[in-house]
Amino acid sequence: MNRPQPNEYPIWGETYISKVDGDIFEILNQQVTSIPELFRNNASKANYAYAEGKWTLKEMLGHIIDTERILVYRLTCFARNEQQALPGFDEDDYVLHARFAERDLEDLIEEFAALRKANLYLFRTLDETELNRKGIASQREINVKSILFIVAGHIIHHVSILKERYHVV
Repeated sequence: MNRPQPNEYPIWGETYISKVDGDIFEILNQQVTSIPELFRNNASKANYAYAEGKWTLKEMLGHIIDTERILVYRLTCFARNEQQALPGFDEDDYVLHARFAERDLEDLIEEFAALRKANLYLFRTLDETELNRKGIASQREINVKSILFIVAGHIIHHVSILKERYHVV
């Protein structure tokens, strides 16, 4: 699958799409195991935040889960030709109200894996017509293919942050 073109997504999408290098389906499949492994290998840091006011590892994983749910909802709506504009979301507010710190890390890990596995069934069914359908989310036009790349790139982005600032291995 060719990568999305800049006219197919809002400027903020470049942060994530630019990080995707390779076959999108291979990357999405690989993340099913690499993300749980990363968090399991760093379970001792589950409640660690690298600075005051920054998310803990558990909150970061919770954010990844919430964002995937929201992005895949958007992807589904637009693939099904939804004409209504979809709202944005404030990631900090979502984390603040999600109580991820109270959750067991292994439970979050399993939730991510189950969510991604379920989403892969949907991703594999998308044809060219559906991938090219567009919609409005957060007051910006975006197509389905771009959202698919953003789903993968969002995780790549956060893995980089985890390695640089949280010193995960």
